[in-house]
Amino acid sequence: MSFRDRTEAGQALAEKLKEYAGRDDVRLFALPRGGVVIGVEIAKVLGLPLDLIVTRKLGAPENEEYAIGSLAETGQVIWNTEELMAHGQKALEPILERERKEAERRIQKYRGGRPLPDLSGKTAIIIDDGIATGLTIRAAIAAAKDRQAAKIVLAAPNGARDTVKDLKKQVDDVIVLEKPLFYGSVGGQYEVFPQVTDEEVIEYMKIYGPK
Repeated sequence: MSFRDRTEAGQALAEKLKEYAGRDDVRLFALPRGGVVIGVEIAKVLGLPLDLIVTRKLGAPENEEYAIGSLAETGQVIWNTEELMAHGQKALEPILERERKEAERRIQKYRGGRPLPDLSGKTAIIIDDGIATGLTIRAAIAAAKDRQAAKIVLAAPNGARDTVKDLKKQVDDVIVLEKPLFYGSVGGQYEVFPQVTDEEVIEYMKIYGPK
């Protein structure tokens, strides 16, 4: 296991991001909910506010835990092409609609309905608690590009080697501390990995979010 918990992981990751401390051209974005705990520790060290990019995993009709795509809050949809062809677009529409509603609920609840800011001329650092398939992080990348980010940096405590290698082709920099030979799941990289609640995210945003 890489880290005891998300707090320890966030502190370690923050050390690798110190070059961005205090810069007014840098914006921090965590993926809720787990990425927010990591992001808080980075925000503390860098002295920057923490914002959110809302993404939603699109699960297979027969097993919603099995990700076959992802949705960005700005509307972009990322599919596993083979799974899309196997299931057909029509069969996946109800899943897509359900997750659009959940994304909107989270935007309202976590950000009070505030849209993502314009990122022209800015560096967007996108933070999560781990990168497995990379589908949700790719949705976050799409959202940052939609907002015209000048530079995109991905930051996570751990990630699957092949996924990290692929993501490096899509952004300007990828900072991942641990890339184990076998990466079963994000939770498997931590000794303690509790579910993060809506209430915790809201509280973190009150303290560390944009003013």
